[in-house]
Formats: sequence, structure tokens, C-alpha cells
Amino acid sequence: MKREKIETSKAPAAIGPYSQAIKTTLADGVTTLYASGQIAIEPSTGKLVEGGIESQTHRVMQNIGAILEKAGMGYSDVVKTTCLLADINDFGIFNDVYSTYFKEDPSPARSTFAVAALPKSALVEVEVVAIKRQ
Repeated sequence: MKREKIETSKAPAAIGPYSQAIKTTLADGVTTLYASGQIAIEPSTGKLVEGGIESQTHRVMQNIGAILEKAGMGYSDVVKTTCLLADINDFGIFNDVYSTYFKEDPSPARSTFAVAALPKSALVEVEVVAIKRQ
């Protein structure tokens, strides 16, 4: 198994001792990407985007898209997401935005949780697992 750190300036730099993503490639050519949770940080400024859950969800999904692209993958390769919301009442708006990024059927398996707090007082965090045969 080959293990590679995925890092792109088109997504925010890690704010702790972790990688944006780790890509593994098996001998049979199957590649798996494990992306760290993304919050709504604008990569060019390092600051959390202003606005509510809608603008933050778009930024999170754009950050994920940049990491997928760097790994040679896309949203259609995502098989599992874990979604964290600071307020479960944002679920409907989050879902509306999220669904615009995962258009193919079947969409990824997903878990969504309400949490007490997220880093930098973010409203949403999403992590993904993607798989692709190279």
C-alpha cells in the first residue's frame, strides 16, 4: 500500500497536527481518500466566511472539492460523509446546499450530528471518504 499526503492551497491549511487528506493506493489500483473535516475557512484569507449556514456550507463543499481535485477525484467518488452541525435547526438549509454538490445517484452514505461547538465557531464541518480505481 502506498500512502500519500494530499495538500492544496485551494483549501485551508490544517490548523492542527493533521493532514488535509491522506490518499492510499493499493496494488490493485484502488485509491481511497480520507479527508479531514473541513470548516468554512476561506483559503486566501484563513478566516471563517461570513454569513449563515448556507454560505458556510458552500465554502465547506468548495474546500472539499479542492482536496478531491488535488487527489485526482471528484464528488462522484465520495462514498461516505460525516457532517457536523452546530445547530440541528440548520439541517434543512444544509441539506439543500449539500445536495447541489452530490448530484449522482446513489449519493454518498452520510451521518449528520448536532455538536456543542466546532473549531473557530463554525456552523458546519464535513469530512469525506472517497474511492476510485486508477
